[in-house]
Amino acid sequence: QVQLVESGGGLVQAGGSLRLSCVASARTFSTYAMGWFRQAPGKEREFVARITWSAGRTYYADSVKGRFAISRDNAKSTIYLQINSLKPEDTAVYYCNTITPTGRPSSSWGQGTQVTVSS
Repeated sequence: QVQLVESGGGLVQAGGSLRLSCVASARTFSTYAMGWFRQAPGKEREFVARITWSAGRTYYADSVKGRFAISRDNAKSTIYLQINSLKPEDTAVYYCNTITPTGRPSSSWGQGTQVTVSS
């Protein structure tokens, strides 16, 4: 069972930046594709970005392309999400997870990290 701990969220003004981190307690972390998801108030959780196990490929939701960047450090069992040019609609709780070959989350959810963007 993989345990996930997200951090790095906060309150920022529109146009600002944040860097989110996710540490996974998996000995085989480097074999997992990983992803970020988010859930805004009153909405379903949605896909944001994912990265292959080797970091060779990344994929993004259309709403964040060009503003968000996912990366990973397998030596630290950590993935990151650099989020720039923040918009109020980016306000949400952000979660990371392991990703199946079909792109679905496959581990239990962590507590997430809150990102709040003020206009």
